Amino acid sequence: MAAGNVSAALVVTVVFSGLTWRTPWRVALEAFAVALLFSFCIGPAIATIMPRLGPRIWCRWKFPLNWAAMIVVMLVIAAAGSLLAISILTAIGYLQGGRVFAYWFAGALRVSIIITLTFGILITAYEMMRAQLDATTLALRTKERDEAEARRIAAEAQLASIESRVQPHFLFNTLNSIAALVHDDPAGAERMTGQLASLLRSSLDSSANPLVPLDEELRVVRAYLDIERVRFGDRLRYAVDLGDVAGSVLVPRMGLQTLVENSVKYAVSPRREGGSICLRARTRDGRATIMVEDDGPGFDATARPSGHGLALLDARLAMLFGGAAAMRVASRPGQTSVTLEVPGEVRLKPDTGGTR
Repeated sequence: MAAGNVSAALVVTVVFSGLTWRTPWRVALEAFAVALLFSFCIGPAIATIMPRLGPRIWCRWKFPLNWAAMIVVMLVIAAAGSLLAISILTAIGYLQGGRVFAYWFAGALRVSIIITLTFGILITAYEMMRAQLDATTLALRTKERDEAEARRIAAEAQLASIESRVQPHFLFNTLNSIAALVHDDPAGAERMTGQLASLLRSSLDSSANPLVPLDEELRVVRAYLDIERVRFGDRLRYAVDLGDVAGSVLVPRMGLQTLVENSVKYAVSPRREGGSICLRARTRDGRATIMVEDDGPGFDATARPSGHGLALLDARLAMLFGGAAAMRVASRPGQTSVTLEVPGEVRLKPDTGGTR
């Protein structure tokens, strides 16, 4: 605002004061000081009133009435500012006598009106463009927010779809195991049915949480292994070693159960001698490393068909942790290991049902 007032004073001094290069510097400085006083009496009023009053006028009237009203307001501001400046000059003794006051007011008002209209229109146009830019920026941010929300909802829907494919897979396998025992071992089938009911109850109670504490996930894993042990007996051997990993570390719900289920399916079930499954967990550099290992025949670790348990778990890790989690698969005859690396500290938000 100060720069604009000084610029306006310079324009008035050069254009309307009749100065030349021969004009004494004291006379030029005096003319500039008077013009600067007028500029400071009018400029701040224009810059303060027009941005506040302009939008109201613009909303109430259409073209050309809106511009006519704006010009009238600017003329009133110019007259009031000129009157104030001349009153100050009279009060300090620079102007004396009624005629001089009237002469100065008539001449100064003409210049003030020109300057006021010029700067007032420029300020009004600037404020209009800035308001339009602000509205456009707000619309773009709103659109970006809506798009981000849509992506979040789509990701949650995709995650729910993946989870719905994981849980029936486990359920169908377990029911097949129960069906195999119905005729040969009814008591075992009955016991297995009770364990399945307990397992499903635990799973459904936490179904809203895509991430669960490691302790809770291990309860599901042990329940599943106990169910399968009814079917396989001593052919199924397993061990769990948590090491120094806290039980509160969050892992994908039913994720470890999926890995253990794969080991049972490919390392234990096809072989007469059965197989061994080992679940280990360690902490390193603030990250938890969890490994599920078996002594099965192995497979091609580079091939992960769409819809396979490993591919689904990999997709879940990407959606739940982004780049903060990873899954590594190593397989050869006699040893297959799947390793999950997850952050050591991830907290669930109560209002989002388990999102980070």
